[in-house]
Amino acid sequence: MARHRAPRTSGSASAAGSASASAAASDSAAASGSATATASASASASGSASVSASAGDRLLLGTARHSAGRAAALALIAVASTGAALLLPLALGHTLDLLLARRGPDAGRWTVLCALLVTVPAALDAAGELLTGTTAARATARLRHRLLGHVLAAGPRAAGRFPPGDLVTRAVGNAADTGTAPATLAHAAASVAGPVGGIVALGLIDPWLAVAFLAGAPLLAALLRAFTRASTDSVARYQQHQGDIAARLVEALGGARTIAAAGTADRERARILEPLPRLSRQGRRMWRVQGRSTAQAGTLVPLLQIAVLAVAGLRLSQGLLTVGDLLAASRYAVLATGVGMLVGHLNAAARARSAARRVAEVLDVPQVPYGQRRVPAGPGTLELRGVSVVRGGRTVLDDVSVTVPGGTSLAVVGLSGSGKTVLAEVAGRLADPAAGSVLLDGAPLPLIRREDLRRAIGYAFARPALLGGTVGGTIGFGAFAPGREALEGAARAACAHDFVRRLPHGYDTPCADAPLSGGETQRLGLARAFAHAGRVLILDDATSSLDTATERRVSAALRASAAATRLVVAHRPATAATADRVLWLHEGRARAVAPHAVLWQDPSYREVFHA
Repeated sequence: MARHRAPRTSGSASAAGSASASAAASDSAAASGSATATASASASASGSASVSASAGDRLLLGTARHSAGRAAALALIAVASTGAALLLPLALGHTLDLLLARRGPDAGRWTVLCALLVTVPAALDAAGELLTGTTAARATARLRHRLLGHVLAAGPRAAGRFPPGDLVTRAVGNAADTGTAPATLAHAAASVAGPVGGIVALGLIDPWLAVAFLAGAPLLAALLRAFTRASTDSVARYQQHQGDIAARLVEALGGARTIAAAGTADRERARILEPLPRLSRQGRRMWRVQGRSTAQAGTLVPLLQIAVLAVAGLRLSQGLLTVGDLLAASRYAVLATGVGMLVGHLNAAARARSAARRVAEVLDVPQVPYGQRRVPAGPGTLELRGVSVVRGGRTVLDDVSVTVPGGTSLAVVGLSGSGKTVLAEVAGRLADPAAGSVLLDGAPLPLIRREDLRRAIGYAFARPALLGGTVGGTIGFGAFAPGREALEGAARAACAHDFVRRLPHGYDTPCADAPLSGGETQRLGLARAFAHAGRVLILDDATSSLDTATERRVSAALRASAAATRLVVAHRPATAATADRVLWLHEGRARAVAPHAVLWQDPSYREVFHA
């Protein structure tokens, strides 16, 4: 298999951070499932279109401002090193003139100065390399913390807009590239001092030397501009294809058992690597751009140096310059044409700018805003008033209104695609409706404080995420930490206590060392919901993997739970029968709201479960 690596500058970045989110948001993201490759590409393209390049530039400059002190120190070190390099040709030229004039004592002192001017830049460059690495690491860590916090605060919105693999690529690779921006900008700014200082020094030796060099300077500027444009475009496309491959890979890893059972490993490998030729083309394009610019510079730079030396030789023959001046002019011509360093810094800046735009696209996803109101006193009445939800240009819920009185239960049923899960998300504010409102005891959910809302509304999902490190930590993971007694009581209610006790370390068993079936995993999710039961408990197909007897026991515990109000997405008639009323959804609209026994008389309703 062909592999290709993009050219990049050196730098180190490290970040460590921890974050916690509500069990509701975490499980919802896990339950949403993976998008297809086509949808992944579409989401990525949509994200790219929604954010202008200026957003990435603002992020880039903000990162540079945050590291302004370190970047300034780095620039000073680089300028000091360049200053020593600019003084060296002058010192060498003067030393040569002294030696030719046989002025030994003076020549000895100037020779020592030349040695110092050679040693000092080496020491400064070593310090600069260390500061470059630490600056990039700190900036990358800050970006990753910010990005992670934003993704968790945005909740399912971010996971729905970007495929998980692409999000990981942006948080790891693109954040690291963006984190190099402060050091890159400092080096780029300082690297200008070399050419500018070289030109000024040529002018001080003899104005005609500077004129000879400046005659070709416009061509050099045009070369740098063309390189920057082409490099920025190719890097942006390269990073986009990287994210596409990562998204497909993570999707395939999530469906590894399905792929193995279907025997489609070869086909899946081909699907994952389908963008690889495009990635390779952009990688080769980056190398061509850099190689072409280097080759052009390799032709232009010697011509400029030859022009300067020719003029210097002419002035020497006229007796207007010394041999030492000629030596200094040759060295300053090299410094003035230091395009190689500029090309490297521009390439790194192009990568950082493209990466910053991809990071900014994630930061552009709006976070879920919360109000400052506390949940008013009440029995836990949940109201949906004219709720409509649009996903991907399609209306998945259309003007749904229903009230769940406090202390009662509502089952939500319907054919696949009727909007059951979306309604469950909206009911607990894992998503906001495009129209309409959701109220808890008369208070609109967006006006309630985050902490109060997450304590008042609990969730259990069909595929709960095992967060919390250990089995006990998974059950206790939520807006507050229940005591051990409450934790074990919740496990008993969810019929999980017996199998948890049989694990190697009981409730302290790490999740990675606990081989769990689908039903056992669901019972842990239910135990977590029971442990954090507030006024409302929402179960999104959370008993689908349980056997009938266990489901009956869990349903009995659910009716006796501390949660006053229950909303259950149901796929079994027995589950719907335990609810006080049933909301029957059909193509996103509320077809009927009535007790299960009443609706069961309708053949179309019975067909929902048979389907």
